[in-house]
Amino acid sequence: MTKDSSLARTPRTIFVAGDHAGFGLKKILRDANPNLPWEDLGTYDDASVDYPDFAHRLADRMKPYASDQSVIGILICGSGQGVAMGANRHKHIRAALCWSPEVAKLSRSHNNANVLCLPAKFIDTKTAQEILTVFLNTEFEGGRHERRVAKLSQNC
Repeated sequence: MTKDSSLARTPRTIFVAGDHAGFGLKKILRDANPNLPWEDLGTYDDASVDYPDFAHRLADRMKPYASDQSVIGILICGSGQGVAMGANRHKHIRAALCWSPEVAKLSRSHNNANVLCLPAKFIDTKTAQEILTVFLNTEFEGGRHERRVAKLSQNC
């Protein structure tokens, strides 16, 4: 994978974590984007681990930055769904399972997603890089979407 220099909006911090199924893709994305401000929360190899542990670790680490749009998270597991479900149990997290750049764009622009969840077993590395680039470069539109996003944190 080639390094991508087209990232217009570099976050202050990117917390990244995943289980054993996501380890390889996490390493590829980090290696392809060495200038991004990564903070790796594990796992650090492909030995079997439990994905909820890493979703909760990332959500807990992001809590102090709940209102800081310059801090995002990336979670990676086999389907992406498990880490998304775990992360979304936290009131301050809006985790989006993205399998295409178009889904990533809508997740940021309409849903103000602050955590990108990737399905390592279902996308190739080129698509993963494209999704990451779109996620990092898309701003929340606000407006009519603000009311809807606010409702996501109700009753948590």
